[in-house]
Amino acid sequence: MSYVALRFDAAAADADAWSDALVEAGALSVDVSDPRAGTAEEAPLFGEPGLPVAGSWAWSRVVALFADGADWRRTLERVAIALGRPVPPHETYPVAEQDWVRRTQAQFGPIEVARGFWIVPTWSELPEPGALALRLDPGLAFGTGSHPTTRLCLEWLRATVAGGESVLDYGCGSGILAIAAAKLGARSVTGIDIDPQAVAASGSNARANGVHGTFGPPEALRPGAFDVVVANILANPLVLLAPALAPRVASAGRIALSGILAGQADDVIAAYAPWFTLGRWRERDGWVLLAAAGGAASGRPRKAP
Repeated sequence: MSYVALRFDAAAADADAWSDALVEAGALSVDVSDPRAGTAEEAPLFGEPGLPVAGSWAWSRVVALFADGADWRRTLERVAIALGRPVPPHETYPVAEQDWVRRTQAQFGPIEVARGFWIVPTWSELPEPGALALRLDPGLAFGTGSHPTTRLCLEWLRATVAGGESVLDYGCGSGILAIAAAKLGARSVTGIDIDPQAVAASGSNARANGVHGTFGPPEALRPGAFDVVVANILANPLVLLAPALAPRVASAGRIALSGILAGQADDVIAAYAPWFTLGRWRERDGWVLLAAAGGAASGRPRKAP
């Protein structure tokens, strides 16, 4: 089966309306992006939970996908009338049927996150026989090992977990950090996430890797502290979670916080200052991991070595 893609540019204020109306009128899918993507003028947009996205594109590129033979012209005219807008200048191009599964798999191969420690999709062979491997496929939950923040956390766990620790992965996503900690010898691992899909994915991934972990929503987290606490979320949620996360670190425990842009580090450090003296453990591609040793219960906060 082949498809037809309809492409046009719309003002920022109208892009979502065009997108929603085209889907309702029969488009198979609609993508809205920066028309300057791939150029020096590309403008990435970032946002965090609880905060609005900073800025918007003055114009957005709308691409609607239709089945071959669909009357996309009539659809575009009907949508324009419904929105009270003129039919925009547009173009179409064919999209051939492809093996999307194979194309997706081709984008993800084995990743060496630390020396002798690999994240390997199930369709790939382990490049280094005998190495420590975590089998993980891309899915609905965040965390495949490719993002700098995830790699920073994996590197920190490799340097921190010696064996026998209790580990809390707050905002576990795919469960990659909790599973990695178990593979590294942690005595017990707990993963917490507000997204039910992430909780389900974490449990499934743990079973696929032959490790045991406890995964659930925040309200399921039992009282108590952990030897190792790691949270790879975003700066704003980490700031808000400081009073909840700090007491979870045992008196001789360690904490690592990631998902933080370098320019946001000072705000996160200040939020945890009543409990820890966080230090910049490592930076990668503009993202930083903050870490500290000496739990909140110790009364002797220390900077990470």
